[in-house]
Amino acid sequence: MNFLQLDGKTVLIFGLANRKSVAWHVARVLEEAGANVIYSVRSEQRKETVSKIVDPERVFVCDVEDQSQIDRLREDVGKSHTQIHGIVHSIAFADYSAGWLPFHETPRAAFLQAIDISCFSLVAVSNAFGDLLDKTDGSVVTISISTTRMAAENYGYMAPVKAALDSSVCFLAKSFSKFSGIRFNAVCPGLLKTSASAGIPGYVDSYLFAEKATLRNRAVETGEVANTVAFLLSPRSSGINSQGLVVDAGMSTNYFDADIVRDAMNGGEG
Repeated sequence: MNFLQLDGKTVLIFGLANRKSVAWHVARVLEEAGANVIYSVRSEQRKETVSKIVDPERVFVCDVEDQSQIDRLREDVGKSHTQIHGIVHSIAFADYSAGWLPFHETPRAAFLQAIDISCFSLVAVSNAFGDLLDKTDGSVVTISISTTRMAAENYGYMAPVKAALDSSVCFLAKSFSKFSGIRFNAVCPGLLKTSASAGIPGYVDSYLFAEKATLRNRAVETGEVANTVAFLLSPRSSGINSQGLVVDAGMSTNYFDADIVRDAMNGGEG
């Protein structure tokens, strides 16, 4: 039985980098469900890299900072697909080349670039593919974070950027509802082991703390996030729209766990 009802449906995934990517894990779940997966990556160099793990014939190139490339991607995808069922927006970028800075010293150019790539690209891509998406039960899913209200110093300005992404999901859902049944949702995971996260200053310590804070004392796995994305892409989630589904293994309810508090009061000595 094909529970997800995605057999034969085409899904376009943005953001594949390697086997650790959320995009990779999502693609595996979708293909197991019988879906046809196509990809968009940011450069020819990235296409060459990912062609080692996926069929290069299914990989398109699009730098989402360039509207003309988004338009060309829509045209190229449309040549071989008269309709697509879903889009996975798994794109995020932050320029930490200036090193760690307190939030109030965030470079303007870095913040605006992060907004453009990590947030506005969802708007631009959705607009470009609006006529190609299944109007009845099409689905667009983006990858956010478990909370944008936790001011983690090392994550810095990316939390406000993700907050803008979360808000954009709601506005896109409302806007598209005027002419279609296309749904927009976000999956909001806790800390993951991905190549992108490795570039965040001090991430390992944050990851280990997050793991301890989960109710099960085991970090969220990328595959668990992928399962949630696949569900939101499927007709089985037809009643879910304009939402952010948190996948954090209960972390957000467990910051005052007795063991964590005791370790903190004892200076981490247990």
